[in-house]
Amino acid sequence: MSEDNRKKDEMTTVQSNEIKAGAMQPNASISRKLREFYDAVQEEGIPDRFLDLLERLDEAEKNASVGAK
Repeated sequence: MSEDNRKKDEMTTVQSNEIKAGAMQPNASISRKLREFYDAVQEEGIPDRFLDLLERLDEAEKNASVGAK
């Protein structure tokens, strides 16, 4: 094993030993908050203006494809 790999292994071991039993890992908090945010956004409705715009875009694409033939 090269010296660089040994240093990386030692750092990993030291870091994992520093996390106390029962303590949340740093990424767990970030992950939880991101999941909560995603769930909140997912529950929001789509505004009527946006739905109307999507319908008009679909209609414009249909008209463009018919005119191109």
